[in-house]
Amino acid sequence: MTKTDSGARRPGSTRRQFLLGGAVAGVAAAAAIGVDYALNSSSTPAKTPSPTGEPVIHGGETVAFHGKHQAGIATDAQAHGTFIGLDLKPEIDRGGLRRLMQILTDDAARLTAGEPALADSEPEMAITPARLTVTFGFGPGFIARAGGSGISQLPAFGIDRLQPEFSEGDLLMQIAGDDPTTVAHAARMLLKDTRSFATVRWTQHGFRRAYGTEAPGTTMRNLFGQVDGTANPRPGTADFDTVVWRADGWLAGGTTMVIRRIHMDLEGWDRVDRVGRDQSVGRKLSNGAPLTGVNEHDEPDFEAKNPIGFPVIPEFSHMRRSRSDNPTERIFRRAYNYDIPPVGEEISNSGLIFASFQADVDAQYVPLQRRLDELDLLNEWTVPIGSSVFAIPPGCQPGGYIGETLLG
Repeated sequence: MTKTDSGARRPGSTRRQFLLGGAVAGVAAAAAIGVDYALNSSSTPAKTPSPTGEPVIHGGETVAFHGKHQAGIATDAQAHGTFIGLDLKPEIDRGGLRRLMQILTDDAARLTAGEPALADSEPEMAITPARLTVTFGFGPGFIARAGGSGISQLPAFGIDRLQPEFSEGDLLMQIAGDDPTTVAHAARMLLKDTRSFATVRWTQHGFRRAYGTEAPGTTMRNLFGQVDGTANPRPGTADFDTVVWRADGWLAGGTTMVIRRIHMDLEGWDRVDRVGRDQSVGRKLSNGAPLTGVNEHDEPDFEAKNPIGFPVIPEFSHMRRSRSDNPTERIFRRAYNYDIPPVGEEISNSGLIFASFQADVDAQYVPLQRRLDELDLLNEWTVPIGSSVFAIPPGCQPGGYIGETLLG
């Protein structure tokens, strides 16, 4: 098996100054980790080419921060994503969690609007937001320390070869944008605010097609060349709302998130012919159409047989195993590719940062993953090496903070 990777100051409010003084004393540049914007808001429209042929500049585009849902979920996926898992320090209590999230929310709102964080040491870096979003998630440890309940980590699966440096965590920050410099600056500013509260457990960087390369909403391709996420519910529809958003408790208006780091054996995949690749997926790699269809979004016919009586879409194919007769067993995928520089005799060290959102992990995601664990031909070329589950709180309004439904 291929070796896997190990892996100008702006005025603030009196309350903000109190929070910084009480919780981050001695930290000169307290920056905030932010929450992503609300899903019911949309990004600013792209500029159209000028009559003189001047280039279109997208760096000033923003995604609204405040609203019913956090941004970075129903948002059209940006080109770059950084996922950071943190562990809370032992002494941080419920009051400390509240101060942390108030600080992070404040700075996240600034950064996603193209404004410097409160104590931004490089304010010039913040003025090109490039559709920056920040999405917060709470792990089981965070929720327990806040006195709540709601989620647990996934059960063990036979295909897993999990590495602790890519698994679990108390607090998640998903920082995404169309410019890697903007994403890196936001991550640095936000991590500065967590120094008195938490330590970094893991960081994962991912990418998709560059902004403007494809039309918004185009299904991404992973590094196997597969169209990845065809069956996703469409944001803005009642179907999406049912699949993704929670309707009760402190998570109402929020969701849950599963992150799985999946190492992909590209060298082994290279030795499989096109017919074998299509059979293992159940779709044509050329355009993502099911083997019984012509276009990507054609409904697959799992009853169709070939001339000798075998299913056209094999029972062992990834698509067949991931489909259920139970309509509740669905998820919304929002994955990113990763590619680590190879060493020694490696040709590649690559894979997928699989990220899915669903209202209920146990009812929607776990049955699907159990079917893949039992029989999925793609398991021959993939192995999960990281796994985390987070509750994604609802969004907030101006003056509020992410997590207030749990910590308020």
